[in-house]
Amino acid sequence: MTPKRILALAVASLVAASAHLGAQGGAAVPFKLGTFEQNGRVFVGLVLRDTQVVDVAQANAAFESANTGARRLAAPADMKQLIARYDSEWRQRLGEIARTVSAAASAPPYAHQLSALKMHPPVRPTVQLNAGGNYVEHEQGIAQNQARRGGAAAAPAPPVNASSAPGIWERRPGDTRENPYLFQKSPTVIIASNENIVVPRGRTNIDFECEFAVVVGRTAKYVPQANAADYIFGYTAHHDVSDRGGRGDRKMGGSDWLVGKNHDTFGPLGPFIVPKEFVKDPMNTRHVMYLNGQVMQDSNTNRMSHNVHELLHYASNILTLSPGDVIAGGSPAGTNIERAEPRWMRAGDTARCEIDGIGALTNPVVGESAVSTR
Repeated sequence: MTPKRILALAVASLVAASAHLGAQGGAAVPFKLGTFEQNGRVFVGLVLRDTQVVDVAQANAAFESANTGARRLAAPADMKQLIARYDSEWRQRLGEIARTVSAAASAPPYAHQLSALKMHPPVRPTVQLNAGGNYVEHEQGIAQNQARRGGAAAAPAPPVNASSAPGIWERRPGDTRENPYLFQKSPTVIIASNENIVVPRGRTNIDFECEFAVVVGRTAKYVPQANAADYIFGYTAHHDVSDRGGRGDRKMGGSDWLVGKNHDTFGPLGPFIVPKEFVKDPMNTRHVMYLNGQVMQDSNTNRMSHNVHELLHYASNILTLSPGDVIAGGSPAGTNIERAEPRWMRAGDTARCEIDGIGALTNPVVGESAVSTR
């Protein structure tokens, strides 16, 4: 079928759906967003009911043909462009497309079944930040396991010093928490749902961490905490795969975040981004980590030591964040470094990080010898 014929069919579908929509009213239809591939072509997609993917560029062309008075929008080349122009252009247009496609009697030619497409990471961030020690139970579990194994007891926390991080994190009166802790994860390790997590050769202590993550919506620098929500585009799931095997010596105290967090494939992200208006309560959202169907972590964002607004505020005081950058909120309890009998991830496993309202980020685990390239 020629592109001209596809567009003609799409326009006809939209005209019919628009008439139906006018009769039924214009209630908002929730949607998610992702990046997909079909026959070698990568496109930004609008996801309906977790099963149908609408090609945004093609749907927009059909919408504008069917609605000659509509504002003309240049199709986004990638998710970062859509995010940067969401508030000014695409929020309303995507809502109109979602309502129209949902009302159509049959799927238009630019709507595809999710199962027929290859998923990419929904966005490829320029900056990927992850919170460390951001769930009290996780920190307590690590300390308890160290004591159980005969390690040195954790030193008591020093008294909180209100000027401990001037210009970066200032506590409000009465706030007894420690400062937030963020580390960088290389954007090159980001992979999509359904892609393989590769266990590096010679490494065995590979751990899981299912995390709720924020996608930045606009350039953010020195963002006041009270305004942090204005800089959030949406939310997604992140699996912070971690190598607990250490570096083999005590250089720089033995802590090595490059080794621990940045092997290739150690950053699954997705499967989708949910715009913030469709997430009921980001401060009270359940997330669960499954390994081969067994629950390994089960927590809620209400257990965070520092919430996502505080993390964005803190990060923006250090470096400039851009549309599409990601801040993951940290791991809850249940990781292997807390377990008396750890069950490390290994080849043949299936890891699934599932977040209410966002979806399931699922990744097979393979050994490096089983793959030649990513």
